[in-house]
Amino acid sequence: MKPMEPGKPGRHLALTGIAVAGALALAGCGGSGSSGSSGAELSVGASYMPQPVSADMAAGFLTITNKGGTKDELTSVTSDSAGEITMHETNGGAMQEVTSFEVPAHGQLVFKSGGNHLMFEKLKRRPEQGDTITLKLKFAESGPLTVEMPVKSATYNPSTGH
Repeated sequence: MKPMEPGKPGRHLALTGIAVAGALALAGCGGSGSSGSSGAELSVGASYMPQPVSADMAAGFLTITNKGGTKDELTSVTSDSAGEITMHETNGGAMQEVTSFEVPAHGQLVFKSGGNHLMFEKLKRRPEQGDTITLKLKFAESGPLTVEMPVKSATYNPSTGH
């Protein structure tokens, strides 16, 4: 096969292909929104609600992981199962309501017993072990995430699985 010579149609097509590929690569780098490798890439795991002892209030725990290069902020949590869900942090044993939590770039936001947690208030019915509660997590930059939170035993401990 003969190599392509300058000014021949084959070379023009090859250069056009390189230019199109470069333009497509650049198109994925910019813009607003949370898609792409530079934005937040959020996922949720390890969610659970211990079966509540109260008929109208419960706690919830989960981990939000951000594999992206941009931080985001959890701004609210809602569910059809509760009249209100508030977010709390625990400092020095004292619980304090907060309006948002940062989800760091390449990091996690952890809600766990004795630390940050969700409080489900004005429950519409008392969840029982084996039930699943559907939540919607809303963020400052990323789109909302829907989470299915299983109800575990009142003494469930995720580190032991019991």
